[in-house]
Amino acid sequence: MVFAGRDASPPASHLTKVVGMNEKVRRRLKLGLLGGAAALAVALFLLLGPPQLLAKSETPEFCESCHVHEAQYEAWFHAGAHRRRACVDCHLPNDNKPVHYMWKSIDGMKDLILFNAGHVPDDIRITEHGRRVVQANCIRCHAETVSMIDQQRQCTDCHRRIMHKRSGAMMM
Repeated sequence: MVFAGRDASPPASHLTKVVGMNEKVRRRLKLGLLGGAAALAVALFLLLGPPQLLAKSETPEFCESCHVHEAQYEAWFHAGAHRRRACVDCHLPNDNKPVHYMWKSIDGMKDLILFNAGHVPDDIRITEHGRRVVQANCIRCHAETVSMIDQQRQCTDCHRRIMHKRSGAMMM
């Protein structure tokens, strides 16, 4: 390179800027890689993580543990028609595992945020998405019986006692 009309090295200040930029880029790259590795480690830990964490999070006791669903749990436990089924058997999509775990994450995170923010409604109602999921799971489990009836009606139209709040109540 030619600086000030002569063949020489660039000024020291120019070299410092170039080396400094490369060092900043290297530092950012190193931090990015470390952050990515940490995120991957956390994701793997949560997915494969502590022994039986995934299995434990599928139990009714786990669902009830944050007290958001305490009344629903009690109704299911004492008088529920499906006492031998887990909450996730009815309330999460069960047609394929990736969709099941995606909705498990979404619903679980929603419940966690509402609970910790103190915004849990007194009267918990199922969402429209939840209603469709429960209907699909009724049809999936009771396919042979359901094949003989009108599948356009909601199962809970006739089987009102299945709902947690009305479990054990006489419906006329």
